[in-house]
Amino acid sequence: MRYIMLVVGAVVAAFGLEVILVPSSILDGGIVGVSIIVSTLTVFPLSVVTVVLNAPFVLVGSRQLGRMFLVRTAISMVCFSLFIEIFRRCHISVMVDPLLATVFGGIILGAGAGLIIRNGGCLDGTETVAILISKKTPLSVGQIILFCNVIIFLAAGLLFGLDRALYSLLTYFITSKVVDYINTGFDQVKAVMIITDQGRQIADDIYSTLGRTVTFMKGEGLISGEKVVLYCVITRMELPTLRKIIEKDDYSAFMTISDVSEIVGHHIKSTQKEKYFD
Repeated sequence: MRYIMLVVGAVVAAFGLEVILVPSSILDGGIVGVSIIVSTLTVFPLSVVTVVLNAPFVLVGSRQLGRMFLVRTAISMVCFSLFIEIFRRCHISVMVDPLLATVFGGIILGAGAGLIIRNGGCLDGTETVAILISKKTPLSVGQIILFCNVIIFLAAGLLFGLDRALYSLLTYFITSKVVDYINTGFDQVKAVMIITDQGRQIADDIYSTLGRTVTFMKGEGLISGEKVVLYCVITRMELPTLRKIIEKDDYSAFMTISDVSEIVGHHIKSTQKEKYFD
């Protein structure tokens, strides 16, 4: 299933790029954006340029990210390039308003790239090299990628006009947000900390209502003295129910909510109440 999703992601990304963005002269960021520029200035097709330019970056990055990353990325890029060529030869293109092309092309490209990243592959070698550079410099991965993309979009402005450069920048922003949502949004969870004097009662209420266990910690307020701090991880859908529990009149509690980007390990609802009380 993982490899099927890599292929599906490659097809979706190729459709968004070749059918919607390229006909409107709108670029993506990274090596894909460079590939579009090179393909426009030369006779080489985009499908070939994408593979050739990405290959060195991916090979360098695979030394740090492992052999399986190399295999999955190679599958993704080959399928991506293959379907770019298929869509080009079928003369499938959607010439629409540039703003519509920017929005929907960015969403579709981001959905495809997000599926690939979620399943352990990659479409753009810029990120792998940025990871390596960030380990040896004070720059973050995001700063390195942003610097590269600024240069790419400046080049787009010179070649296609300032409006296309701005559309390309908007496409990059939309694509990155969709990629983030594909990788974290579907499983997005919230970390909740509850500070109270009634830790046991609230914990019992959370367990009986949501089936979630909590972690007890000791705290001390500057004025209020000793407190119980409850820590719990829940889904977005469970948050309204938890709010109702905390807002009950007979509870005196203070709650903070924060996003959780990733959970490593097992995080499931307990089905054996005895474990909770042990």
